[in-house]
Amino acid sequence: MSGFTVYPAIDIRDGRVVRLAQGDYARETRYGDDPLAQIQAYAEAGATWLHLVDLDAARAGGFTLAPLLARIRQTTGLQVQTGGGVRSGDDVARILEAGAARVVVGSRAVRDADAVAGWIERFGAERITVALDTRQDAEGVWRLPVHGWTETAEATLDTLAVRYAQAGLRHLLSTDIARDGMLSGPNATLYAHLRSLTPALQVQASGGVRALDDIAAARAQGCAGIVLGRALLEGRFALRDALAC
Repeated sequence: MSGFTVYPAIDIRDGRVVRLAQGDYARETRYGDDPLAQIQAYAEAGATWLHLVDLDAARAGGFTLAPLLARIRQTTGLQVQTGGGVRSGDDVARILEAGAARVVVGSRAVRDADAVAGWIERFGAERITVALDTRQDAEGVWRLPVHGWTETAEATLDTLAVRYAQAGLRHLLSTDIARDGMLSGPNATLYAHLRSLTPALQVQASGGVRALDDIAAARAQGCAGIVLGRALLEGRFALRDALAC
């Protein structure tokens, strides 16, 4: 498909670039103390977008990366989709004003779909990315952990994906938590399911990317983009090659 976007990802905790294994804050790997330097390297490699996550805010609320967003805007040409701790429409407005192109809404999108549907109407479909990070249960139902992936909501992936499609959402990011940070390959079944369920949505794949073939497969499945975290940070392939996929 045309318009496929590669999103290098930077997750930040205590000012450092980190990755969590399966969303577990106790299983953190650190990759550096200078997020901006890493972001600039991605821009120099040809990236046009950045996926930026505030892990501290994802747990405690209160987005903390506005100063970094301003520096990214000043020093790179990257467009940034970012989130963590987004609890209100005012939070969305502040993050957009700080320089974000899109605000990623996770836990609140699961807990209060009506409110987030209102934000889509207020700010526009291009300014909101809903993140429905998911874990499949023993019955095969895609459940939705929230609050830094420490609690499980009553709503399911299927019901909310359809709800947001009907509300005019354009960008849906979904991570299979079981694969996040594990370099086990993206869950092709999950993305085929989402594409079948909500074909109008621009689905971003995330979690488990380990090789360039994973990127090509996500594009072939009809995903609109893919988020690359650990594989890039560990040099398993070059960003330039990922962009060429």
